[in-house]
Amino acid sequence: MKKALITLLAVLALATPAFAQGYHYVQPYTRSDGTYVQPHYQTNPDRSFQNNWSTMGNVNPYTGQEGYRTQPSNRLIHNSGSSQWSY
Repeated sequence: MKKALITLLAVLALATPAFAQGYHYVQPYTRSDGTYVQPHYQTNPDRSFQNNWSTMGNVNPYTGQEGYRTQPSNRLIHNSGSSQWSY
């Protein structure tokens, strides 16, 4: 029983970081206008403008590029009465 519990804990410890990541890999693709998009990592959508790599004050850990956006794209809507942006 003790061995099974230790094995289970080891599996959970190794699996948990994979589920807790705030980013994912994007496969390369071609846009409808013919533009090729290289493979890259992207933050997971979570309705927050502040925690995206392109937001000013943040840094993309893969490229080292500093964020430059000061406001969200027009796909996002500002919730009046708060500092939050959402889709």
